Amino acid sequence: MTDDVWRRQELESPCVKLCMLSPQSGICVGCFRTGEELGRWSTYSPEQRQDIMAALPEREGLLAKRSGGRNA
Repeated sequence: MTDDVWRRQELESPCVKLCMLSPQSGICVGCFRTGEELGRWSTYSPEQRQDIMAALPEREGLLAKRSGGRNA
């Protein structure tokens, strides 16, 4: 018996379990999704999820880089 029955063809979540929204950008510092995307992820179609996943790498630059010390 195989587990093929239980496999799904959906995209997995981009979550890396570092969940915190940046106050400046409103983007999660772990996966780069917006708060709205995080809350609605389970309701999105596979196509919507794919579109969001494709946009995530570009969002990393929207987060302020931490520099340590008092500026961290």
